[in-house]
Amino acid sequence: MKREENDLLTQTDRGTPGGELLRRYWQPVFLSAELHHDKPEAIEIMGEKLVLFRDDSGAPGLMDILCPHRCADLSYGRVEDGGIRCLYHGWLFDRHGKCLDQPAEPPDSTYKNEIKHTAYPCREAAGAIFAYMGPGEPPLFPDFHFMQAPDAHVFQNKILNSCNYLQGNEGNLDPSHLSFLHANSLPRGGKEQPDKSGLHKVVHRTIFENTRPKIDIEKTRFGVRIFAERARQDGTKLVRITNFVFPNFGFFSGEDQRYGEGGYSVHWHVPINDRAHWRFDFCYHPKAELDKEHMRMRIATELDENHVPRRQAHNRYLQDREQMKSQSFAGLGGYFASHDQFAIESPGPILDRTREYLTSTDVAIVAARRMLLDSMKGLQDGKDPPFCLSNPEDNRFNDILVISAELKQGDDPRQFCRKVTADGDFHAYK
Repeated sequence: MKREENDLLTQTDRGTPGGELLRRYWQPVFLSAELHHDKPEAIEIMGEKLVLFRDDSGAPGLMDILCPHRCADLSYGRVEDGGIRCLYHGWLFDRHGKCLDQPAEPPDSTYKNEIKHTAYPCREAAGAIFAYMGPGEPPLFPDFHFMQAPDAHVFQNKILNSCNYLQGNEGNLDPSHLSFLHANSLPRGGKEQPDKSGLHKVVHRTIFENTRPKIDIEKTRFGVRIFAERARQDGTKLVRITNFVFPNFGFFSGEDQRYGEGGYSVHWHVPINDRAHWRFDFCYHPKAELDKEHMRMRIATELDENHVPRRQAHNRYLQDREQMKSQSFAGLGGYFASHDQFAIESPGPILDRTREYLTSTDVAIVAARRMLLDSMKGLQDGKDPPFCLSNPEDNRFNDILVISAELKQGDDPRQFCRKVTADGDFHAYK
């Protein structure tokens, strides 16, 4: 990779090619449960300092944090009268950025009608607040199955990662690391989870026993479908199917797998700035209610109340060398997100990809990088970016398959995917 390409892929501020591309898509920016009616929040997304608040009706609003009058911080403001009111001179803005009141101006002044503060459309789904920060009308809000699921069937969380968003995103595209980084670290103790098929035990055993997966990809309308095939001693093969969804998240099996076929996890990597990002996690199952208490208990041992990991570079991620002798390959506990955190943060806040020596197992990473670079170039040339939904007919996602399948050695995983897609809503809530 050339250094200038690495810069293109990692820079996300407004005005950069990467930043302009990411802003063409709906992005999660906050968890719904964290945003209270009486407390605005100061946040940063893609290098922009913003204020997030709920108005009197409970609807979320996201806007530039500085009041356009004298640039006081609106996150200290009062939520009242249909919007957020600046403490400095009392200017009031609704969640669309319209100025509703300038109480220090003469009664007959119409100047407020000329003021339009920078504000971004928001939507709530799956327990999170999403925003569109690009120009013009936003694309259709993606109707993924987990976005429309009942609350009991979806669990959400976020994790602060102290590195560029692309490092986290590329971890999703790398099936081979499962055999090493996460080896021998299955959850131990705690409440036993439902297991309708026992398949998750087969999957984990095969991943840890066969460390040489055959990785193949298929380009799709939403990004890249990834096949990781591992041969088994009985003459069959395990095919784990995951997905890169353009431009910055992935669908794959995780905690959901314990509840039987049909569920998946989503890791959505949203830049705070070029040197840090939020990983928003969504765990979904269409047919089982999730044990959220158990999930929260596991997370509480690894993250503080602000979603900041307790394992950090300064404490060497609390690596336990004794644990490495018998319990786990990495010695980093049983929480997979902590393992990932070490792997993506340890190269530094912005990975220098000119130092890499890629192999055959990195084919999905290469495809995703090329897709990002080509899309940035296309956007600069006036072309529409990929997977920006405008047709309601395209806003259905039976083709995003997350499956671990036991197939015969000669079976074609692509044909298997086409059959599953044709059979209907494999991941839909029923």
